[in-house]
Parts: sequence; structure tokens; C-alpha cells
Amino acid sequence: MSRVYNFSAGPAVLPEEVLREAAEEMLDYRGCGMSVMEMSHRSKAFDTIIKEAEADLRELMNIPDNYKVLFLQGGASQQFAAVPMNLMKNRKAGYIITGQWAKKAFQEAKLYGEAVELASSADKTFSYIPDCSDLEIADDLDYVYICENNTIYGTKYKTLPNTKGHDLIADVSSCFLSEPVDVSRYGVIYGGVQKNIGPAGVVIAIIREDLIRDDVLPGTPTMLKYKTQADNDSLYNTPPCYGIYICGKVFKWLKKMGGLEEMKKRNEAKAKILYDFLDESRLFSGTVRREDRSLMNVPFVTGDAEKDAEFIAQAKAAGFENLKGHRTVGGMRASIYNAMPQEGVEKLVAFMKDFEAKDR
Repeated sequence: MSRVYNFSAGPAVLPEEVLREAAEEMLDYRGCGMSVMEMSHRSKAFDTIIKEAEADLRELMNIPDNYKVLFLQGGASQQFAAVPMNLMKNRKAGYIITGQWAKKAFQEAKLYGEAVELASSADKTFSYIPDCSDLEIADDLDYVYICENNTIYGTKYKTLPNTKGHDLIADVSSCFLSEPVDVSRYGVIYGGVQKNIGPAGVVIAIIREDLIRDDVLPGTPTMLKYKTQADNDSLYNTPPCYGIYICGKVFKWLKKMGGLEEMKKRNEAKAKILYDFLDESRLFSGTVRREDRSLMNVPFVTGDAEKDAEFIAQAKAAGFENLKGHRTVGGMRASIYNAMPQEGVEKLVAFMKDFEAKDR
């Protein structure tokens, strides 16, 4: 059976080259007679895997030396609690609500202190990014929190908020490694890997060292203290070894492809093909304000729920999987992460053109 074009928002498409390499090593990892799934996380072989993965990620993102890289579990959603537990010294933090995940993080933060809504795009179903150039930010806020790319709604910050000297905390799950990033502009930058980097089960957190400390909120579980994880190089307990191993392979693939500058070019080219078609289509239209469009997640609709369902069914039969939009937006969504080849987007657009022609 040939592989489908998988437009899933996550778990999502991985580079075929990486999957083939992992398949070859499944039973015997580099002559050690066992799979990475079976080896001790304290073994020399795994020590090399995790250290190489970190070194490659540091190189790809140009991570400054005063930032720790942690490979954690619990997904991005667990960080909704870990962030306030570790960082809310004054028990007050600012949140910019641009979608479901920022909203969930905001609700979670309310359990630990005062979470202040600094701005929101809820008024237009999160179809845009609010102006964050001059927000009202109280001096005693511990941090300002954003979800940088909104998987469900297809929006992306093109300009980071002016935090007026406060630490910026960003969930970058669905745009992780899609383009170059200046890590020094963030206090914490974290994301689940299952959208653009690896299999579900790993979350990577990049944290400035001065934010890793003992004085966390009372009652913070040992496992959720950044200091616990940092002091033990992500090996306090058994980490998600196999997931980290696949991430490491994806980092090497990204380096081989030319790094994040090259990925940005590729991602812009792919997104342009789809957005250009949506902008001229009689039948399909995008749902996001043009200047806030994501390169990774592209929601679109026909305006007719029955027609949307018909399109999704026909697309699936033609080998285009997971195009159904999130229930809060409806319609369709194509997630075109790093590993989605340009050919996949071109074929999808050709199929959409054909569907539209028949609709006349």
C-alpha cells in the first residue's frame, strides 16, 4: 500500500527517511542487539542519543548557553500547570488569548494565582492576532504568556508582543522548528513534538537558567519542578526514550535539509500554493485574516456544511487524510508541517480545483 498524504494536525506526518531509518534500527540499534525501546535510559547508547539530540537542537535553534533544554513528558498541556507553578512568584501573570490552547493555559493558571487577560481575539472566533504592541501590563506580572501558532484556528504571531520587560512564555507546539527563532527573546519556549518533530509523548522546554529555581509554588510536584528536571539532565525518571530518539533523527534530517532558514523557505512556498488558490477560489475560502495566517495550519470552508462533508469524504477516497476541520471552526484544515512534501500540497490544490469545477 502506498502512503497517503496525511494533513493531520497532530500526531502528524514525519519525514519518510526518518521512519525508514528507524525501521531499519528497530530490532538492533547500531549493533547493540536490542531496540531503543528496550534499552536502559542509563545506558551509554541512550546517553549518546539524548546528548546528540540536545546538541543538534541547540545548533538548529542557535540556543544561547544560558538556556537549558529539557525533554519532558505530559505533553504541552501539562506545561499549562508547570509554568505558573514554577514562575508565578507574585501569583500574577498575563495571558493573551488567541485560541483554545491559550485559553486552557489561562484557565489552568487561575488555579495558582491571578491570571490577567491582556488581549483576546475570541470576538471573531480567534481568526486574527490582536495588536500586542502596547498592552496594559502591570509591573507586578510574573510573565506574559502566548500560544504562538494556533493549530485549530490557523493564526500565527508575526510580531512578538511587547511585554514591557516581562518574561515571555510561549507554547510553540505547532510551529516548532518551522522557521528560525531568536530564543533570547523568550523566558520559556516549549512545545509538544507530535506536530512537527516526533511522535506524541515528548514535550521540549527551553528555559532561561535564572527561571529555574527552588522557590516554586508550595505543593508543586517534584516531577513538575523545572529544577528537578534540569539538575538531572531530563533523566530524573525514565524519559520517553523512543520519542526522544525519533526527535533526534528529525533534528539530523532538518540539518541535512539546510536548517531552519531553508525550512522557512520551503514552508512559505508550500503555504503560498494553498493560500493563493484559496484567495482566487469561487468555492473555497480561508478563515483567517491575511496578515495573521499560519504557515503550518490552513483552515478553509465552502460555507456549506454538507458540501464540506462531501469534499472531506471524496478527498479521503483520493488519498488525502485528516482534512476535517476542528469542530469549533468546521470545514477543513490542512496541516502542512515540515515533513509534508510540496507535492502533497500541489496535489491537494489540484484535487480542490477539480472538485470546484465539478461543483459548477
